[in-house]
Amino acid sequence: MAGLLDVILGYECNLACDYCTITPEMRLQELKIAAVLAALRRGRSLDYDRVSFTGGEPTIRRDLLGLVRAASSLGYADIKVQTNGLVLAVEANMRRLVEAGTTRIHLSIHAHEADRYEPLVRREGTYAAMVAGLGNALESGLPVVVDVIMKADTYRHLPAAIAWLAERGVANVDLWYVSLTDGNRENIRSLPPIREVLPVLRGALADARRAGITARSLHIPRCLLGEDRAHAYDPGADRVMVVTPEATFELRESKLAGTVHVPACEGCEHRPICPGIRPDYLEVYGDDEIAEARGQAPTITPTRARRLPVVTACVPG
Repeated sequence: MAGLLDVILGYECNLACDYCTITPEMRLQELKIAAVLAALRRGRSLDYDRVSFTGGEPTIRRDLLGLVRAASSLGYADIKVQTNGLVLAVEANMRRLVEAGTTRIHLSIHAHEADRYEPLVRREGTYAAMVAGLGNALESGLPVVVDVIMKADTYRHLPAAIAWLAERGVANVDLWYVSLTDGNRENIRSLPPIREVLPVLRGALADARRAGITARSLHIPRCLLGEDRAHAYDPGADRVMVVTPEATFELRESKLAGTVHVPACEGCEHRPICPGIRPDYLEVYGDDEIAEARGQAPTITPTRARRLPVVTACVPG
């Protein structure tokens, strides 16, 4: 059975995003080239036919091109590089990735406006590089998926972000729901309740459909998406093996994935394919939204303090 080998080369990055789950200690960890090559060979022996190089930021590794070539020579049919796009601002860097055998780019824009992007990534002068990197990725002819984060101070701008991406010819967008794990564990302010996000998300998904963009929502259960449930995306539903500097495991076992089914999930039509909700979300908000959607009483009480209100001048885009 074919599948995806998701290789986290290391946790070092050229940005310091304010919602990043990577801790300072994790940034010191990386997979040595011998370990990556061993994982690639083992992956092929287990019939994994796709590979993803991620991090951290994989494009800051000097050996990335060699690793892409190695994956290609081993017979991986699809070779993805996950990036923030800054290094790709130099067109020659994008061209080298293509020549090495990269077949797909996933690029995180975080936020689409300079006055929001740079405070979020906490590095001045990077917005123009991100935009240039996105442009070069699109010009390369490779399939490009743009990742956008949904958190308390960004979700209101989803419709505007979809319009901005449509203007640039982006055809595929993944909408990631922020996670309270590791380095972002105590940043409760960053996590909005799903019921607050849904009206804006639905508008953004409708805009994406009209623009011909394939948009996928990650980490919001199908029952809450309602009529927009076709946009729900669970990467762990496929055969995905994650290789990190610390461990190797199936993606569906990741702390970033939904893993908990609450009592209201029983009898739900989506139960056979729904991975559940993330534990970090239940700790903050409990299961009342799931119970309400199913017409039942909540049973899980939040065990962490609910987030403080975020003071913002933002309005829905």
